[in-house]
Amino acid sequence: MTDTFRKPSDEQLKTTLTPLQYKVTQHEGTEPPFRNEYWDNHEPGIYVDVVSGEPLFSSLDKFESGTGWPSFTRPLAPENISTKTDRQLFMTRTEVRSVHGDSHLGHVFDDGPKPTGLRYCMNSASLRFIPASELEAQGYGQYARLFAGTTAT
Repeated sequence: MTDTFRKPSDEQLKTTLTPLQYKVTQHEGTEPPFRNEYWDNHEPGIYVDVVSGEPLFSSLDKFESGTGWPSFTRPLAPENISTKTDRQLFMTRTEVRSVHGDSHLGHVFDDGPKPTGLRYCMNSASLRFIPASELEAQGYGQYARLFAGTTAT
């Protein structure tokens, strides 16, 4: 399955991503808070890397952090997440990247709610949302069981 998730060439990315998606994923950009696609999305489903399509987060682990960015308590597929120390902006933070797409996703902080105490603060521009009702059709059927009995809000 991991062979499915690959990073396209830079030229392909420049034609398939929006300028904001390209800036965020390829050049560690940050989108504006409260003015991004998923910060207030409450629909059941999963979030995948906009570059590679690898599964990253679930709406079941999403919470309202008050920051204006989508925030999660844990990754859906930890094997698709990597972290590294980020010393930009005169501070030390933990950057979160996708493993196969090598996309900049956002940062993880230790001020989240239980059970993990973590806040994965992500950029919507790095993500593509797959509604629970479309998981099978879009090739993510293995995650459909997570949403059995859920309805869109």
